[in-house]
Amino acid sequence: MWSFGIIVESLKKWSCICPCATQLWGRAGRLRLAENVEYMFGVVGVPVIEVAMAAQAAGIKYVGMRNEQAACYAASAIGYLTGRPAVCLVVSGPGLIHALGGMANANVNCWPVESLSRPVESLSLYWCCRPVVVIGGSSDQNQETTGAFQEFPQVEACRLYSKFTARPSSLVAIPAVIEKAVRSSTFGRPGACYVDIPGDMVNARVDKSHVRALLYADVVVLLGARLNWMLHFGFPPRFNTHVKIIQVDLCAEEMGNNVRPAVALLGDIRSVVTQVLEVFRKDPWSFPADSEWWAGLRHKMAANAEMSKALALAPSALLNYYSAFLHISELLPPDCVIVSEGANTMDIGRTMIPNRLPRHRLDAGTFGTMGVGLGFAIAAAMLERSRSAPRRVVCVEGDSAFGFSGMEVETMCRFKLPVVIIVINNNGIYSGLDADTWAQLANMGDLTTLAPPVTLLPDARYDQMMTAFGGRGFLVRTAEELRLSLQESLRDWLHPSLINVLIDPASDRKQQDFPWLTRSNL
Repeated sequence: MWSFGIIVESLKKWSCICPCATQLWGRAGRLRLAENVEYMFGVVGVPVIEVAMAAQAAGIKYVGMRNEQAACYAASAIGYLTGRPAVCLVVSGPGLIHALGGMANANVNCWPVESLSRPVESLSLYWCCRPVVVIGGSSDQNQETTGAFQEFPQVEACRLYSKFTARPSSLVAIPAVIEKAVRSSTFGRPGACYVDIPGDMVNARVDKSHVRALLYADVVVLLGARLNWMLHFGFPPRFNTHVKIIQVDLCAEEMGNNVRPAVALLGDIRSVVTQVLEVFRKDPWSFPADSEWWAGLRHKMAANAEMSKALALAPSALLNYYSAFLHISELLPPDCVIVSEGANTMDIGRTMIPNRLPRHRLDAGTFGTMGVGLGFAIAAAMLERSRSAPRRVVCVEGDSAFGFSGMEVETMCRFKLPVVIIVINNNGIYSGLDADTWAQLANMGDLTTLAPPVTLLPDARYDQMMTAFGGRGFLVRTAEELRLSLQESLRDWLHPSLINVLIDPASDRKQQDFPWLTRSNL
């Protein structure tokens, strides 16, 4: 059995006797609490997608939300209203941090029920029960302290906001930890409990990577960059086993993290680079342009560009990521400030919508935080307003990412910030369903058990959110509509705009040579 099946099986099998009910009513009041965990709320992503799918397969109703804070509030409300724990499922790092407000609320806000329309015997029981169990994915165990994707001390952070917090030491320990979390959330004064599940426990399969250009690099110069998940930790197979690292950093504690540098230069990057350039001017040297390494790298770059272009120009009635980004990149001003967040939207956009000037790009960054986009765009637009020659601020969002802070469009309208928001709408997280398939699922039964956890409402009208507050909204399905709406938005310096780009729900990124970050058993 996959480990995500073990997690869900543990939630379904556990049952207990509620001590408060026994005390109130004796044997007649013995209540089998949490016989079945019925509801799971959350926002899925790597590494917890399969946990949500396994929950649905086991009959648990999964309700996909747009922000983990709201998901945790919903789970705690189920606990309060039913007296049985509900589960909040979150991804690592920022996903877990977003849920802390809901966990604190569940612990502190033990509200008595004052409505006298409720039967008196229910009043006492519901006064004491507000249980919620938060299950969070986390970085792989063998990547701790390496700067892993969304690495964060999650167990330590949750201790302040929960009754019980634990990370299973092995797959065998998962049932016991889940059982204790459910029991602790319910017995005594109810509250939140947290179970941390490392990514390598959820997905045991590891994709084999293939050799590419960096593998042949003899020397790599790091100018402030860190050998964390973004650079594959400096490890093989992405890097040459015998590569020599020249590391320039302001922080001494960063030196030698994951890979011991051959040369460590501690200091301000600007000062160090200035000194290095002075030496180069006195004794110039350049790597041979006709070397085999350069030739191989140029060939790989050209092949990547050709593949992206082929995907962009592929004949189809629907746009995909690559076709949408091709037209967007052709129209954006070269000096615009680009804000981007999402999964495929941000990753593909980094290569197809490059920023041409320094400090002209803001995205989810090293921590991979979703929900930062609109706040970043507002800040950038405020700064540009103060310039004598303001530049355009363009915010490219995935539809799931937009949902985290979408109400900030009201802020843009209130302060008349001419931000251009482009929502790449594929009806889901990573992928979605078309409207007809969604309708068929709805006719088949309960969507909380049938709809894939990654799906969102098909063809959602995010553009109407902007028009509701006085901005300009555009719904586009074709390349021509996209180009016309973007050109019109860029001409308007008085209003914010939102272009809702409906793309093929099955659109995906090209095959990755090093797919460890997005690995999944789907």
